[in-house]
Amino acid sequence: MKRILIADDHEVVRSGLRAIVETRSNWIVSGEATNGEQAVALALETRPDIVIVDYSMPIMNGLEVSRRLKALHLRTEILILTMHESEELLTEAILAGVRGFLFKSDARKHLISAIETLLDGGPYFTSILLEKLLHDYQANKQNRADMLLTSREQSVVQLIAEGHTNRSISAILKLSVKTVETHRASAMRKLRMSSTAELVRYAIRKKLVAP
Repeated sequence: MKRILIADDHEVVRSGLRAIVETRSNWIVSGEATNGEQAVALALETRPDIVIVDYSMPIMNGLEVSRRLKALHLRTEILILTMHESEELLTEAILAGVRGFLFKSDARKHLISAIETLLDGGPYFTSILLEKLLHDYQANKQNRADMLLTSREQSVVQLIAEGHTNRSISAILKLSVKTVETHRASAMRKLRMSSTAELVRYAIRKKLVAP
């Protein structure tokens, strides 16, 4: 039996994914998580073969979940689901060690194939986004300010936008308060911003948090 963990903060999405997964008799859903922190905890508890995680998760987004699981050296493949056509997100996912990336709109049609490919040891990335990434790379268009943010800086910005203090961010990301402050200052400098309100607007615009 192959164990699959589903992490999404919307119950209707989790139910839909579970229904697709359970069409295979040798696949079982080992757990469902409603936020990134819970996803990591359930992955440690249930040791799934695949973690299906929504990118836009509360507390800890899909990329941060991926980094945490990779750091724990779990023998788990990660499939990130997203509704956003973002070349930046795909690039960060690859850098985080993610080998699966799928649009939510394609899940009904391609989820089974994506999981099978990952279980067989291969990568699965939606072709449309790969084509966009290649086109932008060839056209040398990847020079926007937000591309300069590291994935950890984006995680800090997301948590700031969710209303967390530096101390609570420190606890969630398991970093020192000083390191969080450094990431925060670095992000603001790169984005040429001077206030928390500007960071919140940036996070909403980049779909790191819901408006």
